[in-house]
Amino acid sequence: MEKKPDLVQRFVDASIIGWYNYLYGDNEAANALIRKHNPEMTDALLAYSVATMKQYGIVDSGDTQRSGIGAMSDTRMKDFFDKMVRAGVAKSSIDYKKSYTLKFVNKGVGLNLRPKP
Repeated sequence: MEKKPDLVQRFVDASIIGWYNYLYGDNEAANALIRKHNPEMTDALLAYSVATMKQYGIVDSGDTQRSGIGAMSDTRMKDFFDKMVRAGVAKSSIDYKKSYTLKFVNKGVGLNLRPKP
C-alpha cells in the first residue's frame, strides 16, 4: 500500500466498479464463474442473492449513495470497534485506527453506474 498506492487505488476502484456492474448490470459472466467454483449455486439462488442484497441495501445503501460502494468513515469504524469491545471480541487497548485507511474510498467511483431512480 505504501510502495504502490496507485496499484491499490486501481484495485479498489475496479472492485467497486465490479460490484456496481454485478448488482445493476449484466452479471452473467460473474455468475458463471461463481457456479464453476460453487456448483451448488443455482441461477435461482444467485438471482435471489442479488435481489436480497438490493432489498436490504447490503452492498449499496447509506453512505454509498453519495460516496460510492465501499464507503467508510471514522465514525462508523469507531462505532464498530466499540461494539466489538462490548461484545468481548476486541480489547479496548487496541489502536483500531491502525487497521484501516480512508485513502482509497469515498471518491464516488462507480456512482454513474447506479440506475437513476
